[in-house]
Amino acid sequence: MLLQDVLYKVAIRSVAGSTSVEVSDMQIDSRKIKTGSLFIAVKGAAADGHQFIENAIANGAAVIVYEDAGLPAQDSRLTYVQVENSAVAAACMANNFFGRPSEKLKLVGVTGTNGKTTIATLLYKLFTRLGYQSGLLSTVENKIGEKTVEATHTTPDAISLNSLLKQMVDDGCTHVFMETSSHAIHQHRVTGLQYAGGIFSNITHDHLDYHQTFDEYIRVKKAFFDSLSSSAFAISNADDKRGTVMLQNTNAKKYYYSLKTVADFKGKILDNSLSGLQMMVNDVEVHFRLIGEFNAYNLLAVYGAAVCLGEEKQNVLTALSELTGAEGRFDYIISANEKLIAIVDYAHTPDALLNVLATIKKLKKGIEQVITVVGCGGDRDKTKRPVMAAAACEHSDKVIFTSDNPRSEDPAQIIRDMEEGLAPAYKRKYISITDRKEAIKTAISLAKQEDIILIAGKGHEKYQEIKGVRNHFDDKEIIKDFFELLNK
Repeated sequence: MLLQDVLYKVAIRSVAGSTSVEVSDMQIDSRKIKTGSLFIAVKGAAADGHQFIENAIANGAAVIVYEDAGLPAQDSRLTYVQVENSAVAAACMANNFFGRPSEKLKLVGVTGTNGKTTIATLLYKLFTRLGYQSGLLSTVENKIGEKTVEATHTTPDAISLNSLLKQMVDDGCTHVFMETSSHAIHQHRVTGLQYAGGIFSNITHDHLDYHQTFDEYIRVKKAFFDSLSSSAFAISNADDKRGTVMLQNTNAKKYYYSLKTVADFKGKILDNSLSGLQMMVNDVEVHFRLIGEFNAYNLLAVYGAAVCLGEEKQNVLTALSELTGAEGRFDYIISANEKLIAIVDYAHTPDALLNVLATIKKLKKGIEQVITVVGCGGDRDKTKRPVMAAAACEHSDKVIFTSDNPRSEDPAQIIRDMEEGLAPAYKRKYISITDRKEAIKTAISLAKQEDIILIAGKGHEKYQEIKGVRNHFDDKEIIKDFFELLNK
């Protein structure tokens, strides 16, 4: 594609060189540059792409797109384009380069603190079951029809994202369901995409290491809905106290879902057990295979989106009743002999942990103990550590504090941060075991018949990141191994 076509609608400050050059590919990572590539110097959270311009040139870049003034002496054989904002330019250029793929799909974005993965995954499974070729972009995995592509971020960078959307178009996909993270919105990874609709799940304490304040976190989430067109739909959780605020400035058609108040998509839980949810959905009684009040909200959001996308209500409810959720979201395993129940869940925020523990409490039949294994991620929001610890202690009979993904931090220090300020009564409830495998083993050994063990924080993840190295680690795999030992 010619550079002049790639630059369509980009806010340009200056150009040095020809815009009639052919662009073979575009990259924001200088290590991926080949002869004829276009390199965009994006200011990222961890590194500034301007520092790697010389590397990109050495690797064969033909075009340099940058934001900051004061570049070193320019090579006359190259084209240099200075733009107003290189992150916005990257999204716009990627959209152009890959043929504006989002305009050829019904793209639905799901944002919020909790529930994004389940809602997006259920929508993908639902529309696949309804006979559509569908795509999924999620924390757990990306799907192009039936083909799985590994997910490295909740929302990929703008170039990878538009490339994936083009692959979905080429593969015949008509609908795509995408988790849209606050980082992606703030970093303009989704700028320029055409959405058929957006869904808001809820907003709670998270990512303050990045956004600094809760108000800023809310503002970024809201910006997604503010950007929707009048032809799109916007669905929000009426029971979240920011649910109305999220949609107050959107041009999209507004809809709400609720368990507690009047709404376009109204639900009522009739029964909640290990066999699933029995619900009224807009006066129709349905049994779902998913468990818990939080999943009742997720199901209402999915139902609402499907109706807004033009699907027949009864067909949607029938198909939804047959679906299971996303991996690592309230996944439970029951041991053969001891009848212990182990639940693996991605809950890594205070609200998500409280939701899971509240669901477990409602599933209890009598005097079963709830034993929770929980940690907090390193290099992330430290303020939620004692809040997570207190939530676990308040709603569990026994708690084991352990490692999550410590990343560059000392796991023992993370646990000390969790313990900070805990009420004296809670200190009799918990023990700390840094080694996560040993913590899971200890929880199982402490459990008696029919006790419930919650392993929180990592969910679907198959690794543990320690000092920059990702080691294989799968909570479900470890639980199954220990359960087998119990059965021998």
